[in-house]
Order: sequence, then structure tokens, then C-alpha cells
Amino acid sequence: MKVKSEFVLREVGGEKIVVPVGKTAAFFHGMITLNETGAFLWQFFTEEHTADDGANALCAEYEVDKKKARLHVDKFLSTLFDAGVLDE
Repeated sequence: MKVKSEFVLREVGGEKIVVPVGKTAAFFHGMITLNETGAFLWQFFTEEHTADDGANALCAEYEVDKKKARLHVDKFLSTLFDAGVLDE
């Protein structure tokens, strides 16, 4: 899985925001705000990875156990999928 290239992460006023670019901006009306962990996962999933890869990356970056990391990654990916931002 990876995030679609039609969406980019920007920092605006200290907030990390995902915005649509190009033709996608014409039909995706909104933005997605990310916290620090979400921004880390966003950057990670700009390349093709599995959810398990994401959980391992979270464990390596933050002090979190694998089970909790996987739950966070699954929720993050589900949110992106529901928003139409994720390529599977």
C-alpha cells in the first residue's frame, strides 16, 4: 500500500496538512490534518509498504510495542482508504 501521488503533506502554521494537487483538487474538497505519528506514517507510506512494515517502522521510531503499533497503522490506513487517498 502507498498514498496516492495526487496528495502531498505540507506544514501550514505549524500543522501538518495533507492536500490534494493537480486534477484531484477539483473533486477532493478538504484537507487531512496529521499529528506527528501520522506525518511519520504518511512519509513512510509514500513508498510501497505493508501494514506490518509500517508497524515495524513505528516500533523503530517510537517506544511502542508491536501490537499497539499495528493497531495504529491499521486505523491510519483505514482512514486514508476511506478518504480515497490510499493505493492498495
